[in-house]
Amino acid sequence: MFKRRTIPRRTFLRGFVGGSAAVVGLPLLEAMLDNHGEALADGSPLPTRFMTWFFGNGVILPRFEPAATGANYPLSEQLEPLANVRDYVTVLTGMRNRCEVTVTHHEGMTAFNGYTMTELSGLFSKAGGPTIDQLIAAKIGQDTPVASIHLGVSKHLSVMDSGTTMHALSHKGPNEPQYPQFNPQQAWTDLFGAFAPTADDRALRISILDAVRDQTAALRTKLGTLDNQRLDAHLDGVSALEKKIEATAPLCALPEKPTETNTDINGVEPVTAVNAVMSDLLVYAFQCDITRVASMLFHGGAAETVFSEIGVWSGHHNNSHNPNSGDLHTGILHIMGRFADMLEKFKASIDIDGKNLLDTSIIYCSSDCAEGWTHSIQRQPVILAGHGRNKLIYPGIHVQAAPYPESDGNISDVLLTCLQAFDPSATSIGAGAPMSTTPMEAIMGTDF
Repeated sequence: MFKRRTIPRRTFLRGFVGGSAAVVGLPLLEAMLDNHGEALADGSPLPTRFMTWFFGNGVILPRFEPAATGANYPLSEQLEPLANVRDYVTVLTGMRNRCEVTVTHHEGMTAFNGYTMTELSGLFSKAGGPTIDQLIAAKIGQDTPVASIHLGVSKHLSVMDSGTTMHALSHKGPNEPQYPQFNPQQAWTDLFGAFAPTADDRALRISILDAVRDQTAALRTKLGTLDNQRLDAHLDGVSALEKKIEATAPLCALPEKPTETNTDINGVEPVTAVNAVMSDLLVYAFQCDITRVASMLFHGGAAETVFSEIGVWSGHHNNSHNPNSGDLHTGILHIMGRFADMLEKFKASIDIDGKNLLDTSIIYCSSDCAEGWTHSIQRQPVILAGHGRNKLIYPGIHVQAAPYPESDGNISDVLLTCLQAFDPSATSIGAGAPMSTTPMEAIMGTDF
């Protein structure tokens, strides 16, 4: 009986460029799967990914919360940008953040870890415990070259707040913030530096694919027609992504001899361009299994990010203190649009088993408050995108918790549900009042 040839998941194409080693990772290929195509050749499950995505200063609840609950819920004004990925989006509203201390903005970050802040002094605090992404990375991070990656878009973090709570989305603990990388070129190095020449030389970058030409030819003999087509598409993507990173420029003139891509002048940031490149990097990193865990700090809490590229020249934090501000609503639509851009890239990226990255990922999105002008955390919304191989409900639904005290609507229940999707043995998350021991059954998928 003919036995199908398989190749290891950790197969790389290797060569030399100018005396330096060049390595190119591969996408998931049929030759890496078992005979049923339902697991990797070594019997381990197909990869599932997790990501947190943060935006600061909350929303306008009457314009954000959908008008009906359950399946087929109508998208609200501020969720309308997500229309193209609607089936993959679950919206949780009315959730109660049970942080034991209120300052402003800091307590909202409890939505990402289930802990009250620590070492609080005025507007200084540290995260009270590990964030959800780091708990998941501790469970699955050893399976990839990079345990987790942390990216950012707008560099304008709050100048009034100090400590680590507000300046990092990801934390291993109170004294281990995982600060975001805002420069796409450095993010490339963080993710792929071990697999490509580090010299900042365009000719070296372009010649990476030439360097692995011999190994590419040898690999092709082990692959079927469809796998060879996937390999061609993947290598084309490597080349295109390298060129895109080199060409990315801000919306304003660069200073002489720029040392970074994400550059702004007088507060003008290339938010959309940087968000697009960072999203491309994540797609590539997830598809090539460089990492399975990520965080994205789109813009900081209490931060005066200026969305000048859409004609809003006032700071978003200042705008959030005026519920009637047209600039606030416009800014929130812009934020949701950039979140949608990333999700649409995930949806368009197909894995070997026919599923896309939203099928195989869970993305947890929230803010640092429900609404900026009240700093309230008692109706703090959460968006869950993707279903993580049916760990979460699909198609997505809208769940609205009843007002407290009728319903607790503990936001940490959502965190525990996400954690158990990757670690079924987990029984709790967080500590003190925000702790959860009860995952949210309403959002569990068929394979939970």
